[in-house]
Amino acid sequence: MEKKNLLTYFKSYGLVSVLLILILVLSGCGVDTTPVDQTSTGFFTHYFVYPLSLLIKKTASLLSGHYGFAIIVITIGIRLLLLPFFIKQTKASKESQEKMTIIKPELDDIQKKYKGKTDREDQMNMQRELSELYKKHNFNPMKMAAGCLPMILQMPILIGFFYAIRRTPEISEQSFLWFQLGEVDILFIFVAVVIYFIQARVSLIGLQPEQKKQMAIMGIVSPVMIGVISFGVPAALPLYWAVSGLFVIGQTLILKRQTI
Repeated sequence: MEKKNLLTYFKSYGLVSVLLILILVLSGCGVDTTPVDQTSTGFFTHYFVYPLSLLIKKTASLLSGHYGFAIIVITIGIRLLLLPFFIKQTKASKESQEKMTIIKPELDDIQKKYKGKTDREDQMNMQRELSELYKKHNFNPMKMAAGCLPMILQMPILIGFFYAIRRTPEISEQSFLWFQLGEVDILFIFVAVVIYFIQARVSLIGLQPEQKKQMAIMGIVSPVMIGVISFGVPAALPLYWAVSGLFVIGQTLILKRQTI
């Protein structure tokens, strides 16, 4: 079996790893649900959770006290703020894919040449030849690993918004559509899961068969874990996830259409 290097592993499982970290953080284990205010302690609470809680309240007041609409507006605003990072990521990813297609025959030859050779000298020679190949085609493999950067950058904001929703008691007193924002709603959980499943499928458009295979697990893990988490949190959180998922679907379709 071909030995995979760190970059190959990161390309295959990096997004899933980041998602799982995010899921563990949002899983609700030991989450502080006490109302957040200016006296709340903690760096993350003071600089992320409390300001976002204030933003939710201010936005709701501008929308006649409708916290459901406030969550939608802020979620879209956050996604628009992060959009430039995703545009840059999409362009860089496309360029890397095109260069990888060109160098793949030579890359396969090098990997075949050193297949099964595990001693230090052979490994060093393989890395040297790979480095020369990348230099020859002006290809930086770390750009492919950087595909997770936008997801990492958005985590503090998205996690802060998650806790702001949970620690803003006014939200739980409101209803939106057919459900109470402060209660679990099974039907809307199903809606959020379906949206995330569609989002995962849309993300596969334009990818090479090998990449689709690598990303397939994402299409299963993401919606399932969103559903599992949603059964233990107020419906305001699945609303946030559903709106975010719809935005990402539209964003992905537009960006892929421009680059494919």
